[in-house]
Amino acid sequence: MSPLDPPLELRPSRPGGHDLTALYRSVQADLDRVEEQLDAWSRSENPLTAEVSRYVLRKRGKRLRPSLVLLTSRLFPGGLAEDPVFLASIVELLHTASLIHDDIVDKAETRRGAETVHSRWGANITVLLGDYLYIKTLGLSLDAQHGRVIRILTEVSSRMIDGELGECALSGDTGITEGRYFEIIDNKTAALFSACCRLGAILGGASPEEEHDLGEYGRNVGLCFQIIDDLLDFTGDEAVMGKPVLSDLGEGRVTLPLIHALNGDGGHHNARIEGLLQRRDIKQGEKAWLLQTLESVGALSYTGARAAEFAEKAVSLLARFPESEVREALARVARTLLSRNS
Repeated sequence: MSPLDPPLELRPSRPGGHDLTALYRSVQADLDRVEEQLDAWSRSENPLTAEVSRYVLRKRGKRLRPSLVLLTSRLFPGGLAEDPVFLASIVELLHTASLIHDDIVDKAETRRGAETVHSRWGANITVLLGDYLYIKTLGLSLDAQHGRVIRILTEVSSRMIDGELGECALSGDTGITEGRYFEIIDNKTAALFSACCRLGAILGGASPEEEHDLGEYGRNVGLCFQIIDDLLDFTGDEAVMGKPVLSDLGEGRVTLPLIHALNGDGGHHNARIEGLLQRRDIKQGEKAWLLQTLESVGALSYTGARAAEFAEKAVSLLARFPESEVREALARVARTLLSRNS
């Protein structure tokens, strides 16, 4: 689906929403094994490597990416040729490596309510640990002894870094188009979601067409996830998110709410919005003005609607698979992302 395609006809989400982790019950035992695997990989004869690795790998997040590997592999009963836990653990290791680099690029002080690695150990150790985990991920992928798996993991690593570089190159650029924004988040976020679902499909013995559709399901889920993440940077609760609001603004990131506002109000507020970019000392009155402006020009509702389009596109891609508890869980994952608050 192109970012410029006309909106889809949206089906309403289920009332009340669901906590994401509640959707993982069918794979919880395997997720527990993922935690054990990550703990084993955090061990090292180098005390510093072991200490910092344990710190980052034990800060549990949503574990959404390994859950997608596990769930998509179960769409194919009896088709599992390999244990999906190993690859589910690898994608979480890869995701963790990317977060470590993200935090140092962003100069972020907290993540998930705890100190980031660079704020605790400094920039040098942070860069080295991120590199260590990336290389460890690719080395472990060789153990899968599956050429396509290795190719997917190496390609997605390259795309994620390219996405981050693209975002850095456009820092503070208020001329960024909506299309360019979608290209960046497709690389930096959605590519890994897509890879997770393709890996699950491969483990389940999917046909090429089924693998393609699940990859597209994951891509659309990833786009939805990142759009909501960017929206929460303006509307979220800092105590719930575990990181400051408007942190993207302070880093000069021009995300979808700002893109829509800058292009949707005839330019009346552009100069003031541009003046807030890359400032970390935004006052409460300025925050209130910005949120009121984004609301008044429809930027927040527009951003939520675009996220909903990708969520529903993801759900529609599941139609080729037989009805099952797993298919329903995957559909609810896509829709639940729309109401997440962290």
